[in-house]
Amino acid sequence: MNPTQSSWMQSWGLVPLRIVLGVVFLMHAWQKVAVFGVAGTADILDKLGIPLATFAAVLLIVVESAGGLAIIGGYYTRVFSALLVIEMCVAIPVARFNGGFFAPSGYEFEATLLGACATLALVGPGAISVEAWLQRRKAV
Repeated sequence: MNPTQSSWMQSWGLVPLRIVLGVVFLMHAWQKVAVFGVAGTADILDKLGIPLATFAAVLLIVVESAGGLAIIGGYYTRVFSALLVIEMCVAIPVARFNGGFFAPSGYEFEATLLGACATLALVGPGAISVEAWLQRRKAV
């Protein structure tokens, strides 16, 4: 592999991860709004022992929808990825840990989301992103 191919792959390497991860969080936000509704989501959170369940439901919807868009576009990716890491660090012990490791009852899926979000929080969105484009534009 020549250096140009390597550079191209590194530039585009995080894009598939960002798209899939962002879509997953957008779909979960949509589910909370369109399927469960805020009241239904709050009821689920209340049954899990989450305080201020209605506020928490709205916060989850906002973080998942804005986070999904931010991750896909590569803008404020580190911030929203870190917020989603926190969400998964709550979801695993509160909602999934007692179900064991494997899906559908366990925390396998949430652990995968946690790892992907932690990666983006640490390394950022990569070279093909709104953040990188703004940096290049600023440098000119």
